[in-house]
Amino acid sequence: MNTTMTARPFDTLLRKEILDIEEYRLKVRPARIKLNQNENPYQLPDSIRREILDRAASLNWSRYPPFVPNEQLESLAAFAGWKREGTLLGNGSNEILQLLFTSVLERGRSVVINQPAFTLYKLLGRSAGAEVVEVMMRPSFTFDVDSLIDAAKRTHASLIVVCSPNNPTGTLLAKEEVVRLLEETGSLVILDEAYVQFAPVSQEQLLREYDRLVILRTFSKAMGAAGLRLGYGLMSPDLARNLDKVKLPYSVNLFTLLAAEILVKRWETFRSWIDRIVAERERLFRELSGIAGVRAYPSAANFLLFETMTRTPAEIFAALLNKGILIRDVSSYPMLQRGLRVSVGTPGENSEFLSALKEAV
Repeated sequence: MNTTMTARPFDTLLRKEILDIEEYRLKVRPARIKLNQNENPYQLPDSIRREILDRAASLNWSRYPPFVPNEQLESLAAFAGWKREGTLLGNGSNEILQLLFTSVLERGRSVVINQPAFTLYKLLGRSAGAEVVEVMMRPSFTFDVDSLIDAAKRTHASLIVVCSPNNPTGTLLAKEEVVRLLEETGSLVILDEAYVQFAPVSQEQLLREYDRLVILRTFSKAMGAAGLRLGYGLMSPDLARNLDKVKLPYSVNLFTLLAAEILVKRWETFRSWIDRIVAERERLFRELSGIAGVRAYPSAANFLLFETMTRTPAEIFAALLNKGILIRDVSSYPMLQRGLRVSVGTPGENSEFLSALKEAV
């Protein structure tokens, strides 16, 4: 009997959801001043980097890192003001986000997200086969909480995902609005606080009252460690225990675990950075607001959204890039047809950006 199988193209084996997804990409563009990815513009001090390197060099790299990194979990939980049993470490907060989406969503379920928002939310929801229900922000780019609640009720949503401060608008969701999402729906509410260290308030105290709340944090922004890929989730211990069943083992490498332990102990160093970045953010907002043909929006994050009212975003983007300044064109996002986003850089970088923008408009 002939047992030879007919070759099948790989795309007949992938789920349709994966084939239909528009991939998440960021084109690499060399630039003298990089203000496009909301990174911390300040390099970790040599003393801290040397401490991490020396500690890493003393360990045996042929061995796996701890199966349960208790020391790092304890220090992070204490730093965040939460329980160690309700803290999960990830290879960036995106790993925890993906873990939540794949554990909760499937065909026949729905997730509610606001728009404009971080592109990954929609991508993960669609890849899980779930219905992604998009709720537009108000014209002022504040959250339409009534519509988020209505959408969650109408679709019996399993998840509601909100970034606060929101990327790319910088908008903050007030405590009473988070409470409404929790009390007026039956959904698991994910509050992505990637930028919260630049904001006046966090909502981690609500974890003590609501076991359907998950808060995500990252070392990529305020902590100046985007290249190390470390994030964490704060949630009820029962939820963490169940998610941990399907979390990939050893997803956080030995080097990053060491860095996390040391960076948490050096928090005061980052506080001074944050103060400088927030002050520069406010200066940028004031100066952008004074440029004819530009409409800037207030932000609680380390970036600013602005609209160009005369030339197109593509024209402004190209003019700045021609001067070696890279920002983010977000005009493909919902509601942002005239939108651009600029990360807060050093004072010198910000001044160069403003000077170039004034010429470009």
